[in-house]
Amino acid sequence: MSETKSNNMNDPLIHVGIMLEQAEISFSLLTPYKLKGKNFPPGNYRVEHSEGRILFNGEKQEEITFASDDLHSDSFELKDVIIGLHFHWERRENQRFQGGLKFIAEKGGITAINIVSLEDYLRSVISSEMSATSSGELLKAHAVISRSWLLAQLQKNKEIAGDYQTSFESPTEIVRWYDREDHSLFDVCADDHCQRYQGITRQSTPLVSAAVDQTRGRVIAYGDSICDARFSKCCGGIMETFENVWEPIPHPYLQGKADYTDDAPLPDLTVEEHAEEWIRSAPPAFCHTQDAAVLRQVLNDYDRETADFYRWTVVYSQEQLSGLIRERSGIDYGEIIALEPLERGTSGRIIRLKIIGTERVMTIGKELEIRRTLSPSHLYSSAFVVDAGEENEEGIPQQFTLTGAGWGHGVGLCQIGAAMMAEKGYRFEEILQHYFPGTQTDKKY
Repeated sequence: MSETKSNNMNDPLIHVGIMLEQAEISFSLLTPYKLKGKNFPPGNYRVEHSEGRILFNGEKQEEITFASDDLHSDSFELKDVIIGLHFHWERRENQRFQGGLKFIAEKGGITAINIVSLEDYLRSVISSEMSATSSGELLKAHAVISRSWLLAQLQKNKEIAGDYQTSFESPTEIVRWYDREDHSLFDVCADDHCQRYQGITRQSTPLVSAAVDQTRGRVIAYGDSICDARFSKCCGGIMETFENVWEPIPHPYLQGKADYTDDAPLPDLTVEEHAEEWIRSAPPAFCHTQDAAVLRQVLNDYDRETADFYRWTVVYSQEQLSGLIRERSGIDYGEIIALEPLERGTSGRIIRLKIIGTERVMTIGKELEIRRTLSPSHLYSSAFVVDAGEENEEGIPQQFTLTGAGWGHGVGLCQIGAAMMAEKGYRFEEILQHYFPGTQTDKKY
């Protein structure tokens, strides 16, 4: 599905899923395009899902592509794009994109796909994931890891065929992990499930363009392989190990590591007492900051709605928690008696959590399944400890307080930590070595 070269550059073309399985999609062509060789002028248009096909201009088709003569200057706008899907900042906005536009009919609706060169895609990712006014060293580090992650995924798509196991289920345990292997009709999606990509909606800057251009074609590699370079907002002080979050395949450069540079020993947060002590404290780390200027570099406007991320607290009443778990999991546990961590990772994130209810006892995992089950959107992370409040006459707690650490899965680069490193004068190569130890940079094109 991914093509090898763009029309006038030697970086790959990629297919990005923007809107997935919609009943109808309104859009505007901002420059002329071609459909089946016929010129289509700028203007407002709409496609509808009808009997499993795309209805456009009175015709029903399985897919249509508005081709671009110049992927770097032609542009279009999609209306009411959902961003932050299922996260607490979810909202809709109109978004503009450069490149080609493809619509595919799926069983559940129409999917809109942007065909764009990888380097143009990166300019948007860097401006969408962070502020386009971030420091140059941070932007260059992020350009390298975003390019690496994408190229690693494209390679992974070629290597993985057939079913891909992402869960284990039994009558007493449900363990699921969520990656991006369910995207079979395009390379990556545009939301946080892959990398946040909002086209040219988030205004780029000369600094972003310079960071992408100066690192053009550069990736981080481990041996002969491009790194599956993961990142999250805030590790909470210690990075998590890859296989504790996704498939059980060790990645030597994505292991537990402290987000600081002194010689203090790494605490063993797989031990419950150590994890509890760590989470209830706020030890120094690169990502332990409230520096507003630095946070503005990493957090876009809606991200800054989250004020606490290094350490945070969520309080639920019994009614709230039992109802939330029932709604989010589809399982009625009755009243919740306890939330019991059974296994933690290197960052203190819970990998397996036992939910003990009056009607049901189940173990769930991995970290994102736990975060989804215990929040109307997503809990900031699965690195938390639980305090049960006052009990009723039946000995059932009437309140639960979750005290947690970090924001996101915590694997790989910690965006807030990397921003602080850049602020302290570290070069982008040093930032990459800190978060991806044992790797080197290679130039692929």
